[in-house]
Amino acid sequence: MWGKRVALLAGPLGFAALAYFGVGGHSGSTMSLMAGVAVWVALWWMLEPVHLAITSLLPLVLLPFLGIADMKVVAAQYMDQVLFLFIGGFLLAFAIEKHGLHERMALFIICRIGAAPGRIMMGVMLTAWLVSMWISNTATVMMLLPSVMAIIAQMDLHFRSERQQKRFAAAILLALAYAATIGGMATLVGTPPNMVFYRFYLEHYGNQGGMDFMNWFLKAAPLSLLFLLACYIILYMLLLRKEHFPPAEIDYFKGRKLELGAWKAAEVRVLLVFLAAVILWFSREYWSVVFPRPAWIQDSTVAMLAALLLFFIPSGNREHAEPLLRWEDATRLPLHVIFLFGSGFALAYGFEQSGLSNLLAGHLVFFRSLSLWQLQIIIVLLVLVISEFASNVASIQLMLPVLFAVQQATGFDPQALMVPATLAASMGFMLPVATAPNTIVFGAGRMNTGQMMRAGFLLDLTGSILIIALCLLFW
Repeated sequence: MWGKRVALLAGPLGFAALAYFGVGGHSGSTMSLMAGVAVWVALWWMLEPVHLAITSLLPLVLLPFLGIADMKVVAAQYMDQVLFLFIGGFLLAFAIEKHGLHERMALFIICRIGAAPGRIMMGVMLTAWLVSMWISNTATVMMLLPSVMAIIAQMDLHFRSERQQKRFAAAILLALAYAATIGGMATLVGTPPNMVFYRFYLEHYGNQGGMDFMNWFLKAAPLSLLFLLACYIILYMLLLRKEHFPPAEIDYFKGRKLELGAWKAAEVRVLLVFLAAVILWFSREYWSVVFPRPAWIQDSTVAMLAALLLFFIPSGNREHAEPLLRWEDATRLPLHVIFLFGSGFALAYGFEQSGLSNLLAGHLVFFRSLSLWQLQIIIVLLVLVISEFASNVASIQLMLPVLFAVQQATGFDPQALMVPATLAASMGFMLPVATAPNTIVFGAGRMNTGQMMRAGFLLDLTGSILIIALCLLFW
C-alpha cells in the first residue's frame, strides 16, 4: 500500500520540481511545465499507481490548463488516423477468432509438421508469428491460448514425469508469447509501437517519404524471421533438449482437425477479406493512383475498409442470418490502448509547441561526436531497459520526442534512429509485466519467473544484436 502511495506522489512531485526549478534556467516557463508533465506521465506509466488509461488522460487536462496547447488540438491527437489502423486490425482479429480461423490454421500447421515436442513448439511459433503480423500480438495470444492449453493437456498424458510436463508446458507457452511479439515486429499493423512510430514519422518527416507498409516490411520482416529462428533454438536448448520425451500421437491433432469439418462459408469469407486487406496494404502506392486524391488514402483507410466489410458481408449461416461481425463484437475494443496512443501523440505535440524539443536538441549536441552505429547501440539498450518495466507503447511514446531532438542535433537519417528504437520497444522478454503476451501466458500458471527470465535475457541479447545488424545493413 505504501509503495503505491509513494508511486502516486512521485508523478506530481516530479512535475512540481521541474516546474519550479525549470529547465534551461527558465523556471515556470512553458518548457518547464511541459517537461514536468512529461515526467509526471512517464513516472506513472512506469510505476503504474493507477491504470495506464487513467495516466494517458493526463495530457488532455494538463496541457490546456497549463497554457501549453489548445484543448481542441490536444483532443485531436487522441483520434489520429493511425488509431484507425489499430482499430481495423483489432476488428479483423475479432472476426478471425469468432469464426475459428486461428484454430484451423494452428491444427493445419501441427498436422503438417508433426507431434514431437520440438515440432509442436515450431508449429505454435509459426502460427503465432504469422497471425501476429496482421493483428495485435495481444489478440493473437488470447486467440491461440485455448488451443495451446488443450495441446498441453493432451501432451501431459504422454509424458512419464512431472518434470517433463512442466518443461514442455513452459516451452510451449513461452514460444506462443515470444513468437507473437516477434511476429508483430514484421509489419506496421502487427504491434502498437510500430503504429506509434509510423504516425510520428508521417507527422515530422512525411515530406521525405520512404516509409509505408512495404518499406517497413522489407526491413523488419527478415529480422523478424531470423529472430523467430533464434527464439526456437534458445527455447529448445533451454527447455527441451535434455529431456527424452516419449513420442506423441499425431492422431489427436488430426482428430481435432476432422472435428472442425469442411471449411465453413464464414471462415472462407473472413479469410478473403483478410487477404484482400493484406494485398491492398502491400500495393497501396500503386492502386491508389486511380483515385482523385491518392495522398489522402492511408494504410488506416485500408484497415477500416476491411473492418466495414465484415459488418456487411453475410456469414452464410442459414439458421442465424447475420454478418461476419456484429456491433456487439466491436464493444471489446481496448479503449485503454487507444488512450495510450493518444497521450503519446499529445505529449509529442506539447514538446514541439512549448519549444522543449528545440531545447533538448540544443543540449544533445554532444551526440554529434558519436558515430551512427554507436548512437544506435545506446538507443537500443536504453529502450530495451525501459520496455522491461514499462509497456512497449509507453516506452516508444517517451523516446520518440527525445529521438526527434537527437536527430535535429545530429542530422542523422531519422529512420536510422527511430526504427531500431521502435523494434527494441517490443523486446520486453524477461519479466511477466514487460508485455501483455508475457503476462497472459504467465497467468496460465505453468511456468516460473526464472524460466521466463533466463529465456528472456538470451532473447533480449539476441534481438539487440539482430537490430544493430539491421542498422548496419540499411544505414
